Amino acid sequence: MAVDLDLTDAHKALRDQARDIASRDIAPKAAEIDRQQRFPRQAIASLAKFGMLGITVPVAQGGRGLDTMACALMIEELASACASTAAIAGLQNLLVCQPIHRYGTEAQQRAWLPGLASGDKLGCFALTEPDGGSDPSSLATAARLDDNGWVLHGTKSFVTAGPDAQVALVFASTQKGETAAVSAFVVPTDTAGISFGPVYDKLGLRGATAATMTFKEVRLPAGALLGSEGAGLDVIRFALEGGRIGAAAMALGIARAAFTVATRYALDRTNKGAPIAEHQAIQFKIADMSTHIDAARMLTWRAATTRDAGAPLGAQVSMAKLVASEVASRVASDAVQILGGNGCLADYPVERHFRDAKVMEIYEGTSEIQRLGIASVLLKE
Repeated sequence: MAVDLDLTDAHKALRDQARDIASRDIAPKAAEIDRQQRFPRQAIASLAKFGMLGITVPVAQGGRGLDTMACALMIEELASACASTAAIAGLQNLLVCQPIHRYGTEAQQRAWLPGLASGDKLGCFALTEPDGGSDPSSLATAARLDDNGWVLHGTKSFVTAGPDAQVALVFASTQKGETAAVSAFVVPTDTAGISFGPVYDKLGLRGATAATMTFKEVRLPAGALLGSEGAGLDVIRFALEGGRIGAAAMALGIARAAFTVATRYALDRTNKGAPIAEHQAIQFKIADMSTHIDAARMLTWRAATTRDAGAPLGAQVSMAKLVASEVASRVASDAVQILGGNGCLADYPVERHFRDAKVMEIYEGTSEIQRLGIASVLLKE
């Protein structure tokens, strides 16, 4: 399917607005957020003020009524300033709001989407587990149905924004007849029996605080089920598809930020009276960095545009996430190399970009998982 990669006026306006917020309200605090492992509460409040926590939520439910491409553009701009803030914005839009909008009942949409879009409520996504990773076929967290509703028990790990969220999308094993299945639930995080462990001390995305989430005989009403019983795999696929497009956009923003610092440094830093940018070795790195960023952006835009068109994505999402995350790592590494010793100092932002970029090769599905997904599609064609 041919896709139009030209941005609409609405896309450009959203991108420019996000860029302005990122440079004015977010970038000045990014290093401090990373150093203190502080949840970017003020940055999220700035985004909420301009409706950027509900990009695809319908206008009637308090959102901006835009699409996944708009989310990707916003996330890239935010990540170029602060990857932690971009991670929270991507989570809210693509892993929480979109699944509730697509699979939720009218009552669930009314209950949650306006508050999520306004920023009055924050969401989290609870899939990964200590032993099974993000493999939905091996979920140990279980939900059983009795006369009073659902009872949820188990443990989730790496729940980004969990300690700061008011609602969680939780995935658990259920029984559908004689067959084990997976179901999705919308769960208020203040429900009795839910607790969070200490915030992880992470390599990167340190402001996107994450923790273990434990459910001990958590009672939920029957209306907490998102979609039909046993349809959790559909919810997971849809959510991760959007989440990986968001992750690709995050990686682009990180790569772009590292590239910008490196090129400016190469022009300003002199050696024997001339800028180091005049050295061919530096020029080759600059050329490769820019080319790889543009290639990754085209893959990301193709995936977002195809999703918005409702066309089959095949391997496109995994290709975008794989390439963008590995480009971010390579570009950030080259940026550190161009800065030399200064690139290893926290005084320069490429040190933070380097750490954030490495996380992107694991976040939202490792590079190895993306390659397996791509191969499985290609070998069936």
